[in-house]
Amino acid sequence: MQTTISKNRLSTITRITATVFFAAASTFSLQAQQSAGTSTSLPSVNLKTSLNLSVPDDLKYSSSVGAPELATAERFNFSGSEENQPPPRRRYGRRTTYNDSTHNSDGSNKYAFAVGAGFTLPTGGTHNYYTTSWNIQAGAGRNFNKNFGVMLDFSWANFGIQGKTLNNLLSLYNTLGASDQNGNPLSQLGGYGHIWSFAIDPIYNFAQGERSSAYVTGGVGFYHKYTAFTIPTIGIACYYYCYQYQANQPIDWYTSNAFGVNGGVGYTYKFSRFANERFFVEARYVYTANKRRPYYDTTGTNPTSNPNYFNVFTQNSAPTTFIPITFGVRF
Repeated sequence: MQTTISKNRLSTITRITATVFFAAASTFSLQAQQSAGTSTSLPSVNLKTSLNLSVPDDLKYSSSVGAPELATAERFNFSGSEENQPPPRRRYGRRTTYNDSTHNSDGSNKYAFAVGAGFTLPTGGTHNYYTTSWNIQAGAGRNFNKNFGVMLDFSWANFGIQGKTLNNLLSLYNTLGASDQNGNPLSQLGGYGHIWSFAIDPIYNFAQGERSSAYVTGGVGFYHKYTAFTIPTIGIACYYYCYQYQANQPIDWYTSNAFGVNGGVGYTYKFSRFANERFFVEARYVYTANKRRPYYDTTGTNPTSNPNYFNVFTQNSAPTTFIPITFGVRF
């Protein structure tokens, strides 16, 4: 038993001696390398670590920004006073003003333009002889602010003629002795009408959002009403050679001028938040104060059945009502 303990002690002493010997040899070799001019650094491990968020001095300033400006920025006070803001200084909390020739003080455009097209719905008594057709509209005006402006609008409302009205007029024309180009009684009758106008229309924008808004408009204007009746004919055209074609030839037409009023609502939508162009859809009600004319003679004073002058379509001089619905662009 004692022999076993002695052997264990001897083994432990041997291991300790070897460890000390190798440590001494390593220290001697390191000192020899340092004396020979070779620098060797071992990484040091600091078990007491900390997070350092400071910016090195060589990264604090750049060549494009001077030290005084950055120093001012570092001392920036969020109180909002102008003198505490870094240059360039800008005043916040105040309404931006514009001093150019195309904008109002609230940033809205001084000048407005609109163009569009759509369809026309005759209403009331006008529906008894006119049918739905197309319309076009164009306008230019002046905005006094983002809410209120005035437009000068030109519009053209086209109409068809009711079939019942055409059949009645066909019979009346034949009774009056009308004939086609071959001298035969009329077998077909067509027709169309239109009203063109110039109107002064104030416009008020409300419920405005970033991209959409609504508006109301209305005004007074001059309205010219025209209706024509046609028959099919064969025409001849020559361009290097001659050929025949079929066309509608007017045989009778009527005109009437009157003042009228209009009013309606519209909706606009911007193509983007920063665009000036806006898509719009609009519906108006139009009333023209035409005065109905009776069946006049050649002197234009007394109603008569004189066939030298006849007015078979007194509706053309009657008051007219219709609703144009228009789609277009405002800018």
